[in-house]
Amino acid sequence: MLRLATRGSALARAQAALAAEALQRHTGAETTLVIVQTTGDRQAEVPLDQLPGQGWFTAELERSVLEGRADVAVHSAKDLPIAAGSAATAIALLRRGDPRDAAVTRDGTSLADLATGASVGTSSARRVAQLQAAYPELKAVPMRGNVDTRLRKLDSGEVDALLLAAAGLDRLGLGPRPVERFDPREFVPAPAQGAIALQTVAGSQAAQLCAAAADTPTAVEVAAERAVLAALGGGCLLPLGAYAKLDGDRLLLTAFLATETGVRRSELSGSAADPVGLGERVAAHLHG
Repeated sequence: MLRLATRGSALARAQAALAAEALQRHTGAETTLVIVQTTGDRQAEVPLDQLPGQGWFTAELERSVLEGRADVAVHSAKDLPIAAGSAATAIALLRRGDPRDAAVTRDGTSLADLATGASVGTSSARRVAQLQAAYPELKAVPMRGNVDTRLRKLDSGEVDALLLAAAGLDRLGLGPRPVERFDPREFVPAPAQGAIALQTVAGSQAAQLCAAAADTPTAVEVAAERAVLAALGGGCLLPLGAYAKLDGDRLLLTAFLATETGVRRSELSGSAADPVGLGERVAAHLHG
């Protein structure tokens, strides 16, 4: 019986259920959940840029594995710090869901059709930067909390729209709700968005089982995206988007970075055999 450590939110539990299903399908392994509260959960009303350190949604899950209280930590891959996956642990990625960002409004109105000054809730510096670049007439409003909490705030009129990850909406069964999904090469998602990461003790039986459930195309795309983040020395708060798309033996990587002097974009194609090198080249374009 594999013990899967997960946060307690509805979305985290849905992702853990997907992990359990993938492990059962690929390896026959049976699983049970271990609910872990993270720093980000305990301080849900505190802006992320005011929380110390990194790994606000992942550190306690990782610790539960390293201390033997769980066998597998189930993460949203975009939450993993660059340092995650040290020599003590192994990371396996399941097949990625929809990587795109999405806008949700009460009546299905697109962002382009919202009135000037309409409020859009998001806690992401990356989303704020791209919203301001694409829709300068709209107002970004800081908003944290679980997806269901933010949707309740939208429905109660606290904001006119929300920016969320499309995969999260799909996993909560909210995909049919009126949602505007953006072209990921235009409104660039966070590195590894839509992917579920399984973290285990390196060399363990759990690591072998998770490796059997891993998806190679997702691993290649995420490696390129996270290489951009690593090369720029950033973390979850860096206003950076990176989106890689695998096509045969080629990889197309698009990235967005907001700086104090403006918005920078880069898009390059390279060999799928060297996703990290492609990510580093894209980062160099952004930095220059």
